[in-house]
Amino acid sequence: MALPAVGAAKGRAASDAKAGAGKPPRLRQGDVVGLVAPAMFSDGGEELEWIKANIAALGLVPRVGSYVTTRYGYLAGSDRHRADDLNRMYADKEVGAVFAVHGGWGSARILPFLDWKTIAANPKLLIGYSDITALHLAFAAKAGFATIHGPNAGNSWQPITAGSFTSLAFAAETPLFRNPAPMALPSPPPIEPGPAAAAAASNPGAGLPPGTGEPQAAVPVDPRWQTIAVRPGRAQGRLIGGNLSVLAALAGSSWLPDFSGAILVLEETGEAEYRIDRMLTQLSYAGILGKVAGIVFGQCTRCTGGAPGYTGFTVPQLLHHHFGPLGVPVFYGANIGHVANQLCIPFGVRAEIDAAAGTIQILEPAVS
Repeated sequence: MALPAVGAAKGRAASDAKAGAGKPPRLRQGDVVGLVAPAMFSDGGEELEWIKANIAALGLVPRVGSYVTTRYGYLAGSDRHRADDLNRMYADKEVGAVFAVHGGWGSARILPFLDWKTIAANPKLLIGYSDITALHLAFAAKAGFATIHGPNAGNSWQPITAGSFTSLAFAAETPLFRNPAPMALPSPPPIEPGPAAAAAASNPGAGLPPGTGEPQAAVPVDPRWQTIAVRPGRAQGRLIGGNLSVLAALAGSSWLPDFSGAILVLEETGEAEYRIDRMLTQLSYAGILGKVAGIVFGQCTRCTGGAPGYTGFTVPQLLHHHFGPLGVPVFYGANIGHVANQLCIPFGVRAEIDAAAGTIQILEPAVS
């Protein structure tokens, strides 16, 4: 999707940030956006230049936070330093949105040091995923405006990703999201015809005995693009969620929003089946699963224990076990999470899901 044809301002005027009470202002080509590292640091140098190029390719001008390349263990500076970078970006009237550079771990540690009064008074899109889930959840609880669950600035921004982002953040559209059309996998090579098939070829009028001849090769569908309904139906609610591990780690804290009537969106990576089971059990015991109006579980990338001869529960079985009894529409397989060409999903806005069709219809713009 091409970027909207709009002016190329060097920075955003202070009056723009007040437009559309409660909603972040839409982005325009040439807008300045902040780059922050709430968790893992950037290596700087060529990596940081590549990250800045990602942002420039979206038509935006990157402004790098003071501590993005600072190293404090595996973090980008102390908790206060990382929080200060975020606070400054939200206080800066020239900054139109804020991108996280990387995930990793550490975003939850800065929550007590964020200036929630300043953040709530200056709605700006926050973009990121994975560990940035901690910020998405806390923003929903403390600030109340929309954020975008999508790649961090240091990830790959492929066409579907960039298209969904510009639709939401630049054009203020309300798109219908679905996985790309299923792609046919290469069919197996044809089997050499047997004697009966050869005879039939020389005598077209002759029939073939059952099971002989060249079979019609089935063309399976790439399972990555398939969505499967745990429970069909439609549901409306505010989209909220993110990475399962991060959400489960915050259960019971004051940093979670109210999930009553929400559409819960989840994704995960690198967790064995028993851990998925444990975290979903935790969400159930915390009362979160029982409050939602519907669930979309995206991709669970590399979610297997990998033990030879494993005969335990699979992730789909666990999803059916935990979500099936809830009595709300649920589907899994949406192209959300740690995958190429992931969809950007606006959190904090109302949407309608159709579990049988595997679709997410955005019902209101994320930006003004």
